[in-house]
Amino acid sequence: RSSDGSHGRIARIGWYNADSQSLKMHRMNRSKPILLIAALLVFVAQQGCSSAPSASPNGLPVTSMQIGSKTYQLEIAADDASREHGLMERDSMPVDHGMIFVFEKPDEQSFWMRHTRFPLDILFVDEREKVVSIHTMKAYDESSTLSNGVSKYAIELSAGEASIAGVKAGDKLQIPDAVH
Repeated sequence: RSSDGSHGRIARIGWYNADSQSLKMHRMNRSKPILLIAALLVFVAQQGCSSAPSASPNGLPVTSMQIGSKTYQLEIAADDASREHGLMERDSMPVDHGMIFVFEKPDEQSFWMRHTRFPLDILFVDEREKVVSIHTMKAYDESSTLSNGVSKYAIELSAGEASIAGVKAGDKLQIPDAVH
């Protein structure tokens, strides 16, 4: 027996009448959550594409920086742990990404490529934001690469990117405020 007291086939589906208009409303109401979720996903994707500082997969802050003719997304390594680990143990890095190392005081810097699986360009930059030197480092090479002068920052990019961007020793860069 159905809820309306009749012995008919099915008088109700849930709390909706079985007539075609009610079924259409039921289907429309079910699609609203899907549309809401789709709109939310579009919003989140747009936020992820904005130029505001974000964080890398390993939690480091990320900032945009113009280097020569190109703009790069740089992870900011500003503490001992992040500077020590750097780009080690990663399989790759997008060509428009890199890492900027920020040192507490300007000094002669030295880098190596222990556990770094791909070659990198390194730009040493002084506290006046002038490029001191540029070197290309080979994957897994444990020999020291020296800054050849006092530097406050080191920027690692995929090998060949310094040349592609047209940056050279003596060029003035603009270190983003997020890095200082």
